[in-house]
Amino acid sequence: MKAGVVALLSVFFVGSVVQAQSLQETITFCEECHGTGGVSSESDIPTIVGLSDIAISDILLAYQDDSRAAISSTFRFGDTTRPETNMNDITKKLSEAEIEALAQHYSAGTFVPASQPFDAAKAAIGAKIHKVQCAKCHEEGGTSRDDDVGILAGQWSPYLRTALTNFRNDSRDTEPKMLKLVKKLSEDEIEALINYWASQQ
Repeated sequence: MKAGVVALLSVFFVGSVVQAQSLQETITFCEECHGTGGVSSESDIPTIVGLSDIAISDILLAYQDDSRAAISSTFRFGDTTRPETNMNDITKKLSEAEIEALAQHYSAGTFVPASQPFDAAKAAIGAKIHKVQCAKCHEEGGTSRDDDVGILAGQWSPYLRTALTNFRNDSRDTEPKMLKLVKKLSEDEIEALINYWASQQ
């Protein structure tokens, strides 16, 4: 093999290794809040593994352009003495290629529903509300990833409660149709939905 070809292959190999190391560092950083493998053990932080690549990249891009407001949080693992940070600031440091790589990485895994308490009576009411109000976009009881809008069933209830509250007080942007629908729901209906999603473990 000619020396020039060998040199070119060496550069390509080294570049690939550096890229892989960089991605792994970013994944490690993500999991210092979102948990090992993207499975959150913290009820205010969502599990991210198993969502579709489109859903993940859309979420990250929305944080990046500030159309989705983020809540500041402490690191839950690793060096927990670091200052609080938020997803708006974090995503601004990511390139388009890094966002795509993260989306591909976490979408390749399987979503793990959170084991959490729920009220069975409220869950039964929530199932009916979901079927009428939510199923058009959040298919299969909110378990489907193929609709590319995230997974609701089995996601942490405190996280979902905060998200819905932020929709209602206009501190988090979303599709106009969804925003209109969420604002029409009563507090009791929202609690019923949250309990329904929590019941799917």
